[in-house]
Amino acid sequence: MRQKVVVIGGGAIGSAIACLTQGTPGFSGEITVIERDPRYTRASSALSASSIRQQFSSAINIRMSAFGIEFLRRAGELLAVGNERPAVGLTEQGYLFLASDSGIDILEENHRLQRANGADVVLLDPAQLRERFPWLATGSVAMGSLGLSGEGWFDGYSLLQGLRRKARALGVTYLAAEACGFERDGARIGAVRLADGSSVACDVVVNAAGPWAREPAAWLGIELPVRARRRCVFVVSCPVRIEDAPLVIDPSGVWCRPEGRDRFICGISPDAADDPDDLALEVDHALFENIVWPTLAARVPAFEALRLTGAWAGYYEFNTFDQNGIVGFHPQVQNLIFANGFSGHGLQQSPAVGRGVAELIVHGGYRTLDLSPLAFERIAAQRALIERNVV
Repeated sequence: MRQKVVVIGGGAIGSAIACLTQGTPGFSGEITVIERDPRYTRASSALSASSIRQQFSSAINIRMSAFGIEFLRRAGELLAVGNERPAVGLTEQGYLFLASDSGIDILEENHRLQRANGADVVLLDPAQLRERFPWLATGSVAMGSLGLSGEGWFDGYSLLQGLRRKARALGVTYLAAEACGFERDGARIGAVRLADGSSVACDVVVNAAGPWAREPAAWLGIELPVRARRRCVFVVSCPVRIEDAPLVIDPSGVWCRPEGRDRFICGISPDAADDPDDLALEVDHALFENIVWPTLAARVPAFEALRLTGAWAGYYEFNTFDQNGIVGFHPQVQNLIFANGFSGHGLQQSPAVGRGVAELIVHGGYRTLDLSPLAFERIAAQRALIERNVV
């Protein structure tokens, strides 16, 4: 049977779903991706810090990012179109999570889970941290967890464009339009209505609308706990050479990582009490001056002389329920699939989500990686999937 699949949202998640579904053996049909911002000026995929890690506290997130790193390593091959192979700039220099005395138990518990799920991570005491990273001040640090492989950063925009280009080469249609509603057919969606008055018929609808995913859900009377939460990224230069730096997460939550030869990017998530929905994408420079810079200067003394050279702001598609992705069919709207709420993990998890949703569409169930822990049903059941390592 030929299926008409409509994906609302053409960012990394939506494009991965379209690309991998169209390329799945056994799929027969047509896929339309509806994207209202085809230049991706506000897309989270284009404004992300574009990093990938295995150091999570939940097994499903570890497994999804393990799938993601293998995809990134082979992205040139997997997303090739003719002789053109996208370069996603993968740099595997690891994550370094630092913990104070109060955080040791959690770090050790996470470490056991990560190792059990195949992550290449090691725990280091302060002396070992200083030996490996002589530029790091270890005051107040009791332990660190370092990813030895399978972690780092990449060019997220190149990944997005590679997925999109491959999807179109396989026959996916990208429609520059704004979805504004659904036409219902009993317990199913019959078509997606567009702002210009037209509609696109569908057998399956995928909500991949990123930070704005609650709106398509609301058209069906569904409360989706996904909100647009602003995150600021600051670009700095440092006159002192810092060798072999991983992405460092201070116990305070401040993070930084190299960006090229002499630059770094850094930031911190704001306090929950100061993190409203839908803020304008304006950089909060006070966050850098009052929190990020003083913390970095204490942790890396060379950063006392750093210079702010740029900054930008983007949205997390923040799942206010448990900060984890929501993936899979809705239990009542029979042909609606969610792929939402990844809370900053969307880019690194896009290959796994793309593969999983493709298998739902083509086979009716997961074959490669079981994403059922992310099902929508946990929201209604108030069964949170807790992830301690939210950066």
